[in-house]
Amino acid sequence: MATFKFELVSPESILFSGEVVSVIVPSVEGEMTVLAGHAPVVATLKPGIVLAQTDAGNGKEFFVGGGIVEVNPTALTILAEQARFLEDVDTAVLDAEILTAETRLAAAPEDEAEQRRLHDQLVQLKEFKGVFQDRKTN
Repeated sequence: MATFKFELVSPESILFSGEVVSVIVPSVEGEMTVLAGHAPVVATLKPGIVLAQTDAGNGKEFFVGGGIVEVNPTALTILAEQARFLEDVDTAVLDAEILTAETRLAAAPEDEAEQRRLHDQLVQLKEFKGVFQDRKTN
């Protein structure tokens, strides 16, 4: 299988840097699967799970709280607002993310576009929390 370079970067650290077979990304336009040779794309991330398949039988899962993804035929880079390994996420972490989003929205300037972005991020976090809880119970 063809591989390509994938990097997941958060403000705190580089969570992953290496060769992968595919990456599933939660963009605001919809979930997208990236393979080697993918057409160039820049998209906005929504809160969700990034799944990086490192080879035929192994993968790594990450939680991202938003950000930007840049794809070209040989590489994919995610610049995440928040990111962590999925095994480090629980409902308390998501509750803290939701509280942060609510605080940012309450303190947002009168800029309608920024208020809409923050509101959408809050809604997406709440939706993800429900999906996450369902996933943990199944």
